[in-house]
Amino acid sequence: MTARVSLMDKMKFRGEAGSGHTVIMDAAEQFGGENAGARPMELLLIALGACTGMDVISILRKKRQEVTSYEIVVNGERADEDPRVFTTINVEHIVRGKGMDASAVGRAVGLSTDKYCPVIATLARVAEIQTSFRVEEG
Repeated sequence: MTARVSLMDKMKFRGEAGSGHTVIMDAAEQFGGENAGARPMELLLIALGACTGMDVISILRKKRQEVTSYEIVVNGERADEDPRVFTTINVEHIVRGKGMDASAVGRAVGLSTDKYCPVIATLARVAEIQTSFRVEEG
């Protein structure tokens, strides 16, 4: 995997993944940016949510669960001192579907957290990762 990150203006950077997709990152105005993009640490949380979400939805589809909507809410707490790494990350999976099997959801979340998601495995080296899930009918 490769990525290229280049300065656009002030504190705004354009990141391009080897797959050709791009993302704009920027700092808040108080740090010399224009608030024109996500912060790099926010992107880590987004990456974690997408990584585990892809695992979980794939597993639930294989288990023939009828998921009608799915959201992952990721909150990170950071250390007070530089380099201000994440110390705790909470991941909540909110799965809505028809006749969902809560144990299947729990198993899928567990497999992603403990076995499949490389973003969780990477961040778990510096932060405590806490996961939960909620199943809603509909």
